[in-house]
Amino acid sequence: MESCFLNRGRVEKGRKEERENAVNRSVKPWSPSSLSSFLPFYPLLLCSLLLFSFKPNHDYHVSVTQMQYNSSSRSFEVSIRIFTDDLEKALSQSHSKERFVVKDNDQNDRFVEDYIRKSFVLTDSQKKNAIIKYIGKEQEADATWIYLEIPFQGALNGCRLLNVTLMEVFDDQVNMTNVKFQSEKKTFLFKKSQTFHSL
Repeated sequence: MESCFLNRGRVEKGRKEERENAVNRSVKPWSPSSLSSFLPFYPLLLCSLLLFSFKPNHDYHVSVTQMQYNSSSRSFEVSIRIFTDDLEKALSQSHSKERFVVKDNDQNDRFVEDYIRKSFVLTDSQKKNAIIKYIGKEQEADATWIYLEIPFQGALNGCRLLNVTLMEVFDDQVNMTNVKFQSEKKTFLFKKSQTFHSL
């Protein structure tokens, strides 16, 4: 019985040595001449590394706005989702190319508030601009949420909404706005060819 185990051990040891020898024969030691076969691919590798090391820009320019009426507070609660880099570009353009970095707890709220007040306007049936209360902003991955409150009483008949956010920056900007008033839900698409909608 012992000789059977000994023979088996010798056979396994022999197989292991054969595998190691085969691997050693297939692996060539590194030499400067082996680098020359890699050189034609070096520019391609370098370009690939450069391309993938930078954060890619998004190919579409869209903001999404949720505008929901709260009957107990008699106001619209508004949340606007904008790509942060687009918002930074808009702020920079409207402030003599000054560089902006938008993030939580920064000092940019007054600039964001001023920008949104000019680009997002609700007018009532008497064509008076509704008062907009800026609540704040919040970061979410590559986007910024901007929160507003608009006191509102009465019916939507005759009211109009302007949403030109980022349209001075991007010609293809689309601002999708979902409005929920009581049981009624509507979705509006704002673009350069249609900046106003009647609610």
